[in-house]
Amino acid sequence: MTLSTTPFQRLAKRAFTLWRTSACLLLCAWGLAGCSSLLPKSRNEAPIFKSFEEARRTIESLVPMKSGLEALTHMGIDPVKQPNITILTQADVVRRLANSNVMLREDLDPGILQCMGARDACRGWELTMSSISKERTGNFFSDFFNFTRRTETTGWRFNALIVLVDNVVVYRTWGGEPVVNEVEVKTNPLGPLQDSGPSLVPAPSLR
Repeated sequence: MTLSTTPFQRLAKRAFTLWRTSACLLLCAWGLAGCSSLLPKSRNEAPIFKSFEEARRTIESLVPMKSGLEALTHMGIDPVKQPNITILTQADVVRRLANSNVMLREDLDPGILQCMGARDACRGWELTMSSISKERTGNFFSDFFNFTRRTETTGWRFNALIVLVDNVVVYRTWGGEPVVNEVEVKTNPLGPLQDSGPSLVPAPSLR
């Protein structure tokens, strides 16, 4: 003989099951509080250089009017084989380095002047390299339930421009950020309900 349950009993049982599941998740989250090793991490590596200082030394070792393609290939700088290297036309180079009404011709670097006169024999290589790590740090419970998310970004960013005429380096320059250290803190007072709030409001009916 089976005993039938009332709708109220079924509702109470369902509510108890939901409460028990939530309690287990909450206890697990509290137990893992502070375990930053469980939080997401990401990292991108520069394909050529291991550090900002190595990149700087490599570019500065290029001797204008002397270093050629062989030296660049030996350093691992090759736009055909390596990513993050943009090939610029002579017009692109001139726009970037000599496109100023204030600068006089005598103020320009000899390598830039040689590029301006070389036309199609001149081209540039623009390098954009970085080694960036992003790590979410802080309390696991606050991060897991989306109350507070703290992201630390560290590493370095490097860029350089190499100008060649007839496959010989005539000009090189570099820049970037030797040390990147950024902290972003995102706070959601409603936690997991923060993004679902608008969806809970019924849309106005169109008549």
